[in-house]
Amino acid sequence: MKIAMLAPVAWRTPPRHYGPWEQVTSVLTEGLVARGAEVTLFATLDSLTSAALAGVCPHGYAEDPAMDGRVWEALHVAHVLARSGEFDVVHNQMDWLPLAFDRYAEAPMVTTIHGFSGAGIVPAYARSGSAFVAISDSDRSPQLEYAATIHHGVDVTLLPFRSDPGEELVVFGRVHPDKGTAEAIAIASALGRRLLIGGIVQDERYFAEQVQPHVDGDRVVFLGSVGPAQRADVLGGAAVLLHPVAFDEPFGLSVVEAMVCGTPVVAYRRGSMPEVVDEGVTGYTVEGVEAAIGAVPAAARLDRGLVAARARERFAAERMVDDYLRVYERVLAR
Repeated sequence: MKIAMLAPVAWRTPPRHYGPWEQVTSVLTEGLVARGAEVTLFATLDSLTSAALAGVCPHGYAEDPAMDGRVWEALHVAHVLARSGEFDVVHNQMDWLPLAFDRYAEAPMVTTIHGFSGAGIVPAYARSGSAFVAISDSDRSPQLEYAATIHHGVDVTLLPFRSDPGEELVVFGRVHPDKGTAEAIAIASALGRRLLIGGIVQDERYFAEQVQPHVDGDRVVFLGSVGPAQRADVLGGAAVLLHPVAFDEPFGLSVVEAMVCGTPVVAYRRGSMPEVVDEGVTGYTVEGVEAAIGAVPAAARLDRGLVAARARERFAAERMVDDYLRVYERVLAR
């Protein structure tokens, strides 16, 4: 099977630090290559892959203020569509833009919907002929039909099990009200536990007003964006991952990465969290700061070996590859 894997171009694939869509695209690409698929990864030209690499964008536009992301995304999509006749399937991982032009694709398209940025983009999906894959059942739009729900998979070899965590808590992801960084600070403070914060600052005002005043380098430590080399140490070394999200989380990649390391999770019961967290096994889903404060000690007592085993059973890359191969086969049989 010849597959054109259309990655986003905001960041390198795989990303140096932040870039969850690029990360998932990389894991799937490498897994497909390992299964013998002929994959061409359309991504930034500095991307790293065992597949054939193609592209027009020299590096991630989010890393270069001189680059206009709208222009480079359009050029990127045009390049893929111009070559689409070379492939059996085009797998779109970069949101709605390719869907606006999918009638020009010379191969069937599969689109992984990594979450909706707003209702305004739904018409691009509704008018498309692509097959859609949701990343959680909770993120399905009632306006669309789906080929499957496929939870993300991770490369478990990069996330070794840790049986000896510290006492600290960790919150991991972009610093933004949606991700509840300030709530994590409140939870950790009430418990008298140290908190590590890992992630890019996506809302500068929120960071300056609600996060930075609490950062002292001791009880609250801001690590900034944490790359793949440090991710396992940060996530695996924590007693519990906090995920007090203020929006309907489409999936929650850092939640899965923590659990694979053996670190249990306390998450707000929003979006995909009840799907991703096995209640009382890999963590707890709660509503509000007070409930989270009460759940952290119980989560810290969970068997980390069981946490890791369940997460590896459900979210290993191999399972994700199997699921996508089945979707490709169904699409090609239509």
